[in-house]
Amino acid sequence: MSSILVTGAAGFIGYHVAQRLLGRGDDVVGIDNLNDYYDVCLKEARLAQLRVNPGFQFVKLDLADRAGMERLFAEFEPDRVVHLAAQAGVRYSLTNPHVYINSNIVGFLNVLEGCRHGKARHLVFASSSSVYGANTRMPFSVHDPVDHPVSLYAASKKANELMAHSYAHLYGLPCTGLRFFSVYGPWGRPDMAMFLFTRAILEGRPIEIFNYGQHRRDFTYIDDVVEGVTRVLDRIPERDPHWGANGLDPATSPAPYRLYNLGSGQPVALMRVIELLEAALGRKAQKNLLDLQPGDVPETYADIHDIACEVGFRPGVSVEEGVARFVAWYREFYA
Repeated sequence: MSSILVTGAAGFIGYHVAQRLLGRGDDVVGIDNLNDYYDVCLKEARLAQLRVNPGFQFVKLDLADRAGMERLFAEFEPDRVVHLAAQAGVRYSLTNPHVYINSNIVGFLNVLEGCRHGKARHLVFASSSSVYGANTRMPFSVHDPVDHPVSLYAASKKANELMAHSYAHLYGLPCTGLRFFSVYGPWGRPDMAMFLFTRAILEGRPIEIFNYGQHRRDFTYIDDVVEGVTRVLDRIPERDPHWGANGLDPATSPAPYRLYNLGSGQPVALMRVIELLEAALGRKAQKNLLDLQPGDVPETYADIHDIACEVGFRPGVSVEEGVARFVAWYREFYA
């Protein structure tokens, strides 16, 4: 049994990861600032589920609070850290850029400093498929350069990868970054397409479909994501003594640092997901087709070879099953 810090514990992925860790016997300290980017009641409901377990402790705290973060690490001395807190959303970054710097850059620095000065043996942190930006070669590979982000959110996640690598190099802090691909499922985020579409269809409102319905996404069910996170957490990265011999690989390093894609490896047309939602809900969607939005990318498709071979992760939930589970949860939660 070990003490693990989970940032963003009231968030979608953070909640599920904390549940899994508690279920296997770990003590979990969760932090979250409970901001109002989306429904705080949903975040509180997630926390209520976690608080049932005596191994869970919650601290309301903003990542950008330097003194508060220093006190947190000094008090709890986590053995490992799963950093999932961030200001999310591509489109929101177009109108609220300063929030992303405070949370995703300043906040991440405070996490790194806490790990550096504390007892953390491994930092696993959330990156995003958004870092691939203007890349067009499919599937997206962690071995390809990602130097052309198309949103500030993506740029902040790329910055996280670089910051983590510098701490792995300077201080020997083992760090693993996970590029998540379109995560969905029960207790999901209300600002994501799956949630927005479900609510609109049930309320009889038109759904907004950008890029005229031509989007393809590597939809990844939350249970698969949690499996990947926990497997990676238990595998502390080591230095690659052969790095540079066959080119400068962005995914590995002479420092204890690794990057993985965490996706299904099977891109699905957005219109297919809408069809599955219609079938599960028993209602047809009213569709409002719109242009591609600034910061959006037309397609995501993860190459998951590395995480499969090195960590043993392979997704197990099809989009058909995943959509049905999400709709069942939505109907029950919102009665």
